[in-house]
Amino acid sequence: MRTTTRVAVIGGGVVGCSVLYHLTKLGWSDVMLIERSELTSGSTWHAAGGFHTLNGDTNMAALQGYTIRLYRELEELTGLSCGLHHVGGITLADSPQRMDQLKAERAKHRYMGLDTAILSPAEVAEMTDGQVNTDGLLGALYDPLDGHLDPSGTTHAYARAARMGGAEIVLHNRVLETNPRPDGTWDVVTEQGTIHAEHVVNAAGLWAREVGAMAGVYLPLLPMAHQYLVTDEIPEIVAFLDRGKEFPHVMDPGGESYLRQEGRGLCIGFYEKAPEPWGLAGTPWEFGHELLPDNLDKVEDSIAFAYRRFPVLERAGVKRVIHGPFTFAPDGNPLIGPVPGLRNYWSACAVMAGFSQGGGMGLALAQWMIEGEVERDPRGFDVARFGTWTTPGYTVPKVVENYRMRFSVSYPNEERPAARPFRMTAMYDTFDRMGAVWGQQYGLEVANWFARGGEPRVETPSFRRSDAWEATAREVRAVRERVGINELQNFGKYRVTGAGAEAWLSRVMAGRLPAEGRISLSPMLADSGRLIGDFTIARLGPQAFQLTASYGAQGWHMRWFERHAGEGAVVENISDRWTGFQIAGPRAAELLGRVTNADAGALPFLGAARMTVGMADCLVLRVSYTGDLGYEIYADATSQRHLWDVLWGAGADLGLAPFGMRAMMSLRLDRGFGSWGREYTPDYTPAETGLGRFLDWSREGWIGREAALAAREPSRRLCTMVVEAADADVSGWEPIWLDGAVRGFCTSGGYSHWTGQSVAMGFLPPEAIADGRAVEVEILGARRAATVRTAPLWDDPRMRA
Repeated sequence: MRTTTRVAVIGGGVVGCSVLYHLTKLGWSDVMLIERSELTSGSTWHAAGGFHTLNGDTNMAALQGYTIRLYRELEELTGLSCGLHHVGGITLADSPQRMDQLKAERAKHRYMGLDTAILSPAEVAEMTDGQVNTDGLLGALYDPLDGHLDPSGTTHAYARAARMGGAEIVLHNRVLETNPRPDGTWDVVTEQGTIHAEHVVNAAGLWAREVGAMAGVYLPLLPMAHQYLVTDEIPEIVAFLDRGKEFPHVMDPGGESYLRQEGRGLCIGFYEKAPEPWGLAGTPWEFGHELLPDNLDKVEDSIAFAYRRFPVLERAGVKRVIHGPFTFAPDGNPLIGPVPGLRNYWSACAVMAGFSQGGGMGLALAQWMIEGEVERDPRGFDVARFGTWTTPGYTVPKVVENYRMRFSVSYPNEERPAARPFRMTAMYDTFDRMGAVWGQQYGLEVANWFARGGEPRVETPSFRRSDAWEATAREVRAVRERVGINELQNFGKYRVTGAGAEAWLSRVMAGRLPAEGRISLSPMLADSGRLIGDFTIARLGPQAFQLTASYGAQGWHMRWFERHAGEGAVVENISDRWTGFQIAGPRAAELLGRVTNADAGALPFLGAARMTVGMADCLVLRVSYTGDLGYEIYADATSQRHLWDVLWGAGADLGLAPFGMRAMMSLRLDRGFGSWGREYTPDYTPAETGLGRFLDWSREGWIGREAALAAREPSRRLCTMVVEAADADVSGWEPIWLDGAVRGFCTSGGYSHWTGQSVAMGFLPPEAIADGRAVEVEILGARRAATVRTAPLWDDPRMRA
């Protein structure tokens, strides 16, 4: 066994072996894997082995497609069989809402290059020789890439390919400790001795919590007991085989089940509504080769439903029951990437769909380690998305909720209720009494809108215009006609001070740094020139700055700041210590003038000043994401309630009204303002998104400068379109048709209540972007006429006066 290595991967399941292989594939051969028992000894050996590309996150879907295509390559490279069966997959829809979801997914696949199709019930019956009861079905989605494989064979193929690339695999060697050295390297203490490693990868699966705890890390994941059945031989399946065919993989979300061929019979598994968490107190080290006791009672209802959907099952005998634990994160996505707060410590955990996602996750982590970033936007699976605020008390109910809703329809406006409310500001009770309908961001309760009278306090999930419509329109009018107030808590906020603050920001930020008392907008770029942040920078003194950005990106941003720490620059995350309100609308200046002795009218557009508001010491920025005359007023969190009382009392006769995030996202469309996580993500460059105008080309040395310079003439650009929509607006990822072909895709959209138009933002080739250009946007399977608009839909010159 090596005593030194560049990378020590802990865990010999499919994910650990995939990481090991991809490290060698990308050029690192001095790597090793340490496994407490045999390869596949955790969840891998008893997995059902199905694989599919369907995923609501397009980057996850693309990486799942990579995983599936990789298996042939592994077979050719190693000479080992992965037991591949590309039988195709059918996802059934038995409700209009499910059909809407499948149509939306099919639309995404158009520009992703995936060859999927919407099937009629008759086509489902034909493809399955009538073995699927189509009563009540509205249709289905077909994907020819779906299928199943041999979990053990596939894992060993990864392992052999890694060994061929120079990797070492050490079995029967449990890791006992992981101890950091001052230089950022690690001592991995095992039963067979200590290994000095530059990097550690926690791919420990069922034991990821225990391995993480060795490094002082809490990883929000939980094993869930999952059960599937394998039948005896079924004559109808044998008939398929006799004709040289294989039965397709069928997902029946309405029945919470998936079904596929297994030999001469069938395998069917369930995601029941009353699931069973496992290992709440931790996973025993001696566990791994066992199954859990059969518990058919918990899937009794699902089995009864399956008998109706697949009548052949009722006549089939059960050969065996597989009941074992798999790990899940609170949102069902993997936990991948560098763990915030630790140097050279990496997570490769909670990859629940290991044979759909394992290859892509291994590639992503290897790219991150070797190249410093991932070629695709990793935010959907980045371990940093849960920050440091999660606890077992949060994780358990969220994982249970995710498991039981795994086959539920996922809506663009859905707010799932488990483990809420958890994180709240001092305004929660006040806003709740005012009728707030709550959403959440990064675990924080955020007002989506304010209900009045008999309006519902919960938004019904929908692909179409929801019951938030009237309230959102009302709040938009209040802002545009009078003045609105919105909480600023859901901004990430950072204080940068010290003798090296300006020099550090000049390297980390790509935009112009403001003069004292002013603010500027700046992208933050990766080395590749792609976006990793979208910031407002306020200069408070010669070496004192406040940065604001997306609240949900705190873990991501702080990890980047720590990685690129600069001498003499102190960076503090003050997101939950420094809060306040924004006020926006034509009467905003009048309101501010009533509550401060400072000359509020003298503050210029993009100005920053210290003001006393009421009794609170505040920082006031003149800027507004709504496009109106507006101000952001920040104060210490302990002063927030006082600040509210002062503003609310002074604004009563001005028509001051609260507004939530639904109104905010409608208002920003009028000005064509992009949104982090939608228009601005690590998939895009400044030149593509229009943020190139904020780059400071006069300054050398900022991260990503050379790559951004080389990408100044992109093949696609962001634009705004007005859509002739019906009862559904763009939510994101819809294809854009031009001259009978898909030439682009939408990033976000919605309804502009102020201008009375359905609006979409998205990417098209630069030559296609001309004012008045006719295109079509596909919404829920229907191509809707749309028109490119190159000027803002609404502009108020008072905003900049």
